[in-house]
Amino acid sequence: MKVMNLVQAINDAMDIKLQEDKSIVVYGEDVGVEGGVFRVTEGLQVKHGKERVFDSPLAESGIAGTALGMAISGMKPIIEMQFDGFSYPAFNQIISHIARFRNRTRGKYHVPMVIRIPYGGGINALEHHSESPEAYFGHTPGLKVVIPSTPYDAKGLLIAAIEDPDPVIYLEPKRIYRAIKQEVPEEKYQIPIGKAKVISQGEDITVIAYGAMIREVQKAMVLVKEKGISVQLIDLRSIWPIDRDTIGAAVRQTGRALIVTEAQQSYGPAAELISVINEEAFLSLEAPPKRLTGFDTVIPLPLGEKHYMISPQRIAWEIEKLVNY
Repeated sequence: MKVMNLVQAINDAMDIKLQEDKSIVVYGEDVGVEGGVFRVTEGLQVKHGKERVFDSPLAESGIAGTALGMAISGMKPIIEMQFDGFSYPAFNQIISHIARFRNRTRGKYHVPMVIRIPYGGGINALEHHSESPEAYFGHTPGLKVVIPSTPYDAKGLLIAAIEDPDPVIYLEPKRIYRAIKQEVPEEKYQIPIGKAKVISQGEDITVIAYGAMIREVQKAMVLVKEKGISVQLIDLRSIWPIDRDTIGAAVRQTGRALIVTEAQQSYGPAAELISVINEEAFLSLEAPPKRLTGFDTVIPLPLGEKHYMISPQRIAWEIEKLVNY
């Protein structure tokens, strides 16, 4: 075991797979020499060479399109979109081609590639640097979408994503890149895509979250514990596929559910999760499922960002309201 933060765990996963599989390449804007703007790929070019870890032009559509060509030709590219909002120029390649290619060829070709995207707010960044685009990708047939919340999960999910025969969107909550440290096995391991994690058992309410919001929910749990409220916390981990079985079982146990997501509310992941809850646990509900999300606005620039981000106090207030419904 080795103590790692999220950045180190993601780097370690790529390092292991680069050593193991010569068909893997890593590239994107500033990924090679500089190790990326967040230094997630730092040291990989030195260790594995410029032909396997390298910088790309500032052209997200080109990054995604070349990766598709590599993937259907037998390689396994891991590409980086420098920031979440920079992934939008690549939408045509991702949605029209990468996600559809296995269906288009009736299974003759697979697209084994990973698109890494630093995502989410909370770092006082500029416009297009704090987006939560998971709903766009989760809505797209042919894509898998995962979001880790801990270093342990980050490494295991990334290795699973790299070894998956289909394209995986791997969203990295930049807010917690270096905020959490954890013991992580140094050897290779996988965490299955599509399997949620029960972080804590509780009797009064089920809270479902993912990514950076897990940490905020855990802070809220301390606040409500003082009032005798017992919270069952589920880390979704996979936006798609969704672990309906774990969600259904959890809500049937407590009868109450709160979904916490940073993404804006309308047509977002929280709405889909409430639909799952209604389908899987409706007769067990003691209160209407509730969502606590970002607002239906573009995430503000630094001076206003704190008003957008979800605080532990807001989460605790919503938990208390649902328990006392």
